Amino acid sequence: MSQAKEETAILAGGCFWCLEAVYVRVRGVLGVESGYCGGAVVDPTYAQVCNGQTGHAEAVRICFDPARISFRDLLEIFFLIHDPTTRNRQGNDVGTQYRSAIFWTSPEQQSIALSMLAELEAARAYAAPIVTELQPAPVFYVAEDYHQAYFATHPDQPYCEVVVAPKLAKFRAKLGQRFEAD
Repeated sequence: MSQAKEETAILAGGCFWCLEAVYVRVRGVLGVESGYCGGAVVDPTYAQVCNGQTGHAEAVRICFDPARISFRDLLEIFFLIHDPTTRNRQGNDVGTQYRSAIFWTSPEQQSIALSMLAELEAARAYAAPIVTELQPAPVFYVAEDYHQAYFATHPDQPYCEVVVAPKLAKFRAKLGQRFEAD
C-alpha cells in the first residue's frame, strides 16, 4: 500500500501567525494557510472571530508530504511552540479563538494525537494538565489575504518581534536541525 503524496493537518495554538511562521519552514510541509476552524458562523471574518462570539479558533491548515514528515512530527513541533496547558489563552492573547486544538482529518491522525497526548501526560511533560481539544476537522475557513505569510511580510511589526520571533527561535533551537527545510 503506497502512502498518499499529501495530507492535511489542522492545528490551533494561539495566534495563527505564530504557527504559520514555524510550519512554513518545516521540511516536508508543502503549504500553510492561516484561517478559522471550529465555530458556528459560516465564512467568518477576522473581526468576528476576534470578538470571541463565533466559536472559531485561529488555526493553520498544513499540507504536508507524509513521506518527508509525519503527522506525529508535526505534533511534536506543535507541543513545543505553544502552551497546551492554558485554556483559551496563549500569553497575552485571551479568548476561545486562541485555544489549543487538534482538528484531526483522519482516524489515523486521531489515533496518533490520542497516543501523543497520553504519552505527554504520562511523562508529566508539563507542570499543568494538557487542555488541548481533540476533535474531527470541521470546515476550515481561510483567513483574509493580509493574514497569509504575515510574519514573512511584517517581521518588524511589534507583535511579530515580541511573540512570533521567539516561538520561531525556540523551534530552531530545539528542533530546527531535525525539521527545518534547507
